[in-house]
Amino acid sequence: MDPVQAAGERIERLLDELDGSPVAEELVHALMELYGAGLARVLELADEPMVARLAKDELVRGLLILHDLHPQSTVERVTAALEEVRPYLGSHAGDVEFIGIEDGLLHLRLTGSCDGCPSSAVTAQQAIERTVRDAAPELTGIEVEGATGPGGRPLLPIVDCPVPR
Repeated sequence: MDPVQAAGERIERLLDELDGSPVAEELVHALMELYGAGLARVLELADEPMVARLAKDELVRGLLILHDLHPQSTVERVTAALEEVRPYLGSHAGDVEFIGIEDGLLHLRLTGSCDGCPSSAVTAQQAIERTVRDAAPELTGIEVEGATGPGGRPLLPIVDCPVPR
């Protein structure tokens, strides 16, 4: 098991044992403030290339997001994530449109089609959601419009869809 995941699970177990103690909650908040201030100081002292490298590290990225210190906004990170998945969608005559973020809920729209492919847009949605969640875990949800076309037919089928050459 990943040491970070193990530490997280250990913290969860310890907090469960303390059964919502106000002192335990206050301690967690104080520790969060301390580590957040430490991370903020690290970012102040680091040069731009170092901050960019830190923001790309999976563990550090999550901590920066948790403490609202990530150098990119949620919109910037979501936009970059969508750019990562676009070539995959484009190879199947599809695309994804960023509509907006409202109350932590990301709104996207699938566009395009892949005539003759038997699968559903679910695969496309899963690829998009996985990529976006990695980039912006603070989102409370992702709503993808246009998953089906007229008559309930998938708008963006992906699995077993031949890639044009």
